[in-house]
This record gives sequence, C-alpha cells and structure tokens, in this order.
Amino acid sequence: MALLDPNAAEFWVLVSFVLFMLLLAYYKVPGLIGNALDSRAHAIRKELEEARRLREEAQELLADYQRKAAEAETEAKSIIEDARRDAEAMGNEARRALNESLERRTRLAEEKIARAEAQAIAEVRAAAVDKALAAAETVLKGKVAGNVGSGLIDQGIRDLKAKLN
Repeated sequence: MALLDPNAAEFWVLVSFVLFMLLLAYYKVPGLIGNALDSRAHAIRKELEEARRLREEAQELLADYQRKAAEAETEAKSIIEDARRDAEAMGNEARRALNESLERRTRLAEEKIARAEAQAIAEVRAAAVDKALAAAETVLKGKVAGNVGSGLIDQGIRDLKAKLN
C-alpha cells in the first residue's frame, strides 16, 4: 500500500490533500462557495421570474394590439360599408334629381311649344279675321252705299270680331 508509506510520493500527496481540505474547512470555504452558489441561484431564479413576468406582459400587449387591430379592421370595414352606402344613396339622389330636372325641362319646353303654337294659331286667326273683314268690307262697300252701308259694315265688323275671338 503505497498510500500509507511515508516514503512514497502518493502518501505526501494524500497528506497535502487532507491538509488542504482541513484548511478549506477551517476558513469555511465550502460555506462561502455554498453561499455564493445559493446567491447565484437566487439571482438566476429572480432573473427567470422577471423574464417570465416580462414574457407575460409582452403576451398581454400582443393580445391587446391584436384585439385593437381587429377592432380597427372591423371599424375600417364599417366605415367603407357606410361610405359605399352613402355613395349609392348620393348616386340615386343625383339620378332622381337629374330625372326630375329633365322632366321639368321637358314639361317647360312642351308648355313653351304649346304657348308658341297657341300664339301662332291666334296670329293666323287674327290675320285671317283681318283679311276676311277687309274682304267683307270691300264687298259690302261695293253693294251698300252711303251712311246706312257704312253703319252696317261697322256693326258687322264689330259682331264678327266678337264672334271670332
């Protein structure tokens, strides 16, 4: 057994190892190492808890932003739909107003044409009456002479005008 022989190098390695361990125990190095490891484990545990908390906050923020994005998309769709309906309503209103305007203008044009036609007919009638009166006057003047003929002609012209108009 070379470990218990003082002449062997292994014996002195064993002695120095035991003394080294006793020295470490005397200065409470294992406790210091244990405390350092415990404090390091505690710091790592705190960092892990902080990372877990930050991850949960990030997930909550992500869910909140996703919810807000969905709400914004829904609102945008609603706005687009409202705008489309408003545009359709405006188009329908414009078509209706245009149709009413066209009908009103057509009616006014027809009325204007009817008035012009009535006026033309009245002018033709008036011209015909004037020509007929002139012709009748000429014929009557030739057949009836004197004041009696003149009075009859004037009376006939007045009666004829009243009857024609």
